[in-house]
Amino acid sequence: MLIARSAQEAHLYMDLHVCVCGATQFEREHRLEDREGILVSVYEGTCPQCGRTRSYEFALPDGLPVAPPAFGGPEPSQIIDPGEFLWVSDQVATDSGLRLLNTPRDTHRDLRPATAYALAALEEVAKFLPEGADRIPEDRFTSERGREIYAKTPTRFKRKDIQFALDLSRRILAGIDSHTPPQG
Repeated sequence: MLIARSAQEAHLYMDLHVCVCGATQFEREHRLEDREGILVSVYEGTCPQCGRTRSYEFALPDGLPVAPPAFGGPEPSQIIDPGEFLWVSDQVATDSGLRLLNTPRDTHRDLRPATAYALAALEEVAKFLPEGADRIPEDRFTSERGREIYAKTPTRFKRKDIQFALDLSRRILAGIDSHTPPQG
């Protein structure tokens, strides 16, 4: 059974794993089940493109889940690899970054959730770095997408490159906060 550290991680996993027909989204019905003391989050729905039933089950950890946009605690994901997290961060950061560049500052607050989500995905990449290592080991890339991204740009998984990207993302988020404080 898949182990998700949060609902946020479970949803991202489902988004990354498309239907056999290629459709990416589906209406998800959710329920929780207690299976011999293990809390299981079950998502089911029908693919809008081909009509197949899609079903996912995730064992949830004990204790309170992390608050979004975080995906999990200090441990790395067991169901999404660092390449997939980097891909997600890149997709969301590129979109929100372009919008930040092309909109007035007083509207940047609207882009904060996407920017924070991209940062949270990037923080997940860093969790795959073994202590003292200068890069994420190649064997941590378990998905096809993750292995492709690693093969194309292995330097992006070096500690110094990850830290640079994290620092930049945090500065962008701080800039949004400083120029457009939350409405109170």
